[in-house]
Amino acid sequence: MHPNFPSDHGNGRGVGGGGGHSRRKPIHQLLGGGRAADILLWKDRNLSAGLLAGATLVWYLFEVVEYSIVPLVCQIAILAMLVVFIWSNAAPLLNIAPPRIPEVIISEHAFRQIAQIIHYKLAHTVSALYDIACGKDLKKFLLVVLSLLIVSEVVSSYSFTSLLYLGFLCAHTLPALYQRYETEVDHLAARGSEDIKRFYKRIDSNLLNKIPRGPVKTKVK
Repeated sequence: MHPNFPSDHGNGRGVGGGGGHSRRKPIHQLLGGGRAADILLWKDRNLSAGLLAGATLVWYLFEVVEYSIVPLVCQIAILAMLVVFIWSNAAPLLNIAPPRIPEVIISEHAFRQIAQIIHYKLAHTVSALYDIACGKDLKKFLLVVLSLLIVSEVVSSYSFTSLLYLGFLCAHTLPALYQRYETEVDHLAARGSEDIKRFYKRIDSNLLNKIPRGPVKTKVK
C-alpha cells in the first residue's frame, strides 16, 4: 500500500530552466529571511566572519590536531569554571556585578517548530523516494541511484568532520557568491540544463526506450 505523506506540489515554487525567471522570490527570502539569511549573505560581515573563523577552528582542532570531543568539552568547561570562579571572587573587590546564569535562549515553542519542520521534510522525502523507487519515472530513478553512489564514494573518502566543515563552508559562502553573480550563474545554469536535457533525450531514444517494461497498472479509485 502506498504510504500517505504530505507533498510540496502546488506550492508555487519553480526550479531552474528559465534563466532564473521561475524563481519568484529573492534569495534572502528563500533562505528564510531574518538574521540567519543576513549571516549567510554576509550582511553582517563581522558576525559572518566570526562564525566562519569559529567553524574553521573547530575543524582544525578535530581534523588536524585530532582532538576528541570529550576532552575538548571538558577543557572548555574547566576554562569557563575558572573564569566564573575568578569573576565571582573578584566582583566584591572591584565593585562589579557577579556573573549570572543566562536564561534559556531557545523556547519550547521554537523546539516544537523545529521538530515539526524536520518531521514534515522527512515525511515528504520518504514519500518522494518511495515514488521514485516504484519506477514511475525512470529518469529520476537513475539520477537518484547515481547521486547515492556519488555520495557514498565522497563519504568513504573523507572524514565526517571534514564533510560537516565542507557543508558549512558551502552554505556560508555560496549564497553570497550567487547573490553577487546571480545573472551569470542563472545563464550558465540555463545552458547546462538545456545540454543535460538534450543528452538525456539521446540516451532515452537510443537506450532507455529499448528496455522492456511490464504493463502499467491503473489505480482503482
